[in-house]
Amino acid sequence: MGETIRDGKFVELTYKVTDGKSKHVLTRVDFPLGYVHGHNEILAPSVHKQLEGKSAGDVIEVPIDGNQIFGPRDESLVFTDDIENVPEEYRKLGGSILMESNTGQTRSFIVTWMDDEKLTVDGNNPLCGRAVVFTLEILTVRDATAEETQAGGAILADAAIDPSLLRPV
Repeated sequence: MGETIRDGKFVELTYKVTDGKSKHVLTRVDFPLGYVHGHNEILAPSVHKQLEGKSAGDVIEVPIDGNQIFGPRDESLVFTDDIENVPEEYRKLGGSILMESNTGQTRSFIVTWMDDEKLTVDGNNPLCGRAVVFTLEILTVRDATAEETQAGGAILADAAIDPSLLRPV
């Protein structure tokens, strides 16, 4: 048995998020995602807790109630407007628009629907109101270097991620 995940360990994993009801894959990360456990929480705290004690090669499933993490769905964060009032660069289904309130708070809105006349954006987190399952495959567990601990994750010198590996589903 190899090293186990605990504070100070460098961990690489891949994961997918599946809707608990429909079983459709909502998103997936197929390239190794690296972080230092206990120093950089890249996923929900309940997911990190379930990773503790696991080793490279383990595959785990962690059910998550989106309401507990993101709160209940708020319909007041859904807006529809005439498409002519929306700048051209934001007229893309699935696109993200960062908006600021009168009080200076920012929130990301996602374009969820559009046709030739109207466009709808939603400021709710996409997992809000959903029961989902995180399926994680642990690829690497080892002692983190001092540089990784300071950075909270992998140190990539002159590396680039191949965009073809990023697949929204």
